[in-house]
Amino acid sequence: MSTKPYRWMMVEPGRPMVRTEFEIGELAADQVVVEVAGCGVCHTDLGYYYDGVRTNQPLPLALGHEISGRVVGAGSAAGQWVGRAVVVPAVMPCGTCELCTSGHGTICRAQVMPGNDIQGGFASHIVVPARGLCAVDEKRLAAAGLQLADVSVVADAVTTPYQAVTQAGVEPGDVAIVIGVGGVGGYAVQIANAFGASVVAIDVDPAKLELMSKYGAALTLNAREVTGRDLKKAIEAHAKANGLRTTRWKIFECSGSGAGQTNAYSLINHGATLAVVGFTMDKVEVRLSNLMAFHARALGNWGCLPEYYPAALDLVLDGRINLANFVERHPLAQINEVFEAAHAHKLSRRAILTP
Repeated sequence: MSTKPYRWMMVEPGRPMVRTEFEIGELAADQVVVEVAGCGVCHTDLGYYYDGVRTNQPLPLALGHEISGRVVGAGSAAGQWVGRAVVVPAVMPCGTCELCTSGHGTICRAQVMPGNDIQGGFASHIVVPARGLCAVDEKRLAAAGLQLADVSVVADAVTTPYQAVTQAGVEPGDVAIVIGVGGVGGYAVQIANAFGASVVAIDVDPAKLELMSKYGAALTLNAREVTGRDLKKAIEAHAKANGLRTTRWKIFECSGSGAGQTNAYSLINHGATLAVVGFTMDKVEVRLSNLMAFHARALGNWGCLPEYYPAALDLVLDGRINLANFVERHPLAQINEVFEAAHAHKLSRRAILTP
């Protein structure tokens, strides 16, 4: 390592982050050092920084959980990773507890999330467990016209909706409805389309809707213009006109807003699956008996199991998910300015900070 490792530390919510050098120290047998290529700025990071959402690790703390880079050091049991390009999972289960071994790793009580449980990726280097790392084929990466920094967003913005789509059982012939198509929702549209669904994109931003019409949305609806029962009627008309199912819709709430959640619940029909992907502190009032009457189900979605990462990355490297037109790279040294711009909704693409 040619220069001393450093991190940009959040000292207090809202205060400028500070560049701080650090020593890596001795690694545990199963740990690796990743030289960060890029770290995406996520809505969750903004929540920690601006909204007072608590981190599990006390401040000061480096945020950032969408990380890609190269392994440059390893403990005694992880040497096979040295030199490899990787995506670091945003949530890393322990892999050995009853929850992990029974396929419920996303709710592992010993899970580790960079930028929350441990120091995060807004840094030159990060120390993480080797378990669950997702190797990146650099030849395929170059062929796709991408840089290693670009696939940092696979760690959350892509894999989170990938797990939601997988968990909901999306298949050809389905109507998949995505509410909120910025960031995570935009990738949800692309992923559901890749799974063979006819995708309906709902948002309040005409520009986002126009963009998604070019990247997988068969129908776009502005929730400010089409409201209440008319929203459901418009989707039913689309389904009938295209020979699609008028039952068993797959509904993905990605807006992380009270209004979005209310709309999502109102679209439940017979056999529907409602996947709650976005997060908000808002409270909504719903009639739970609709789930009973429609024999429908509602699913939460926390992060993504590391075992799903390779398949999600394949969709990116195969060109079935477009990253290039949805991300933009910024120097890590501009972290405070980028956070401010992201919080003010002045960025049209997801920011990736590069050391």
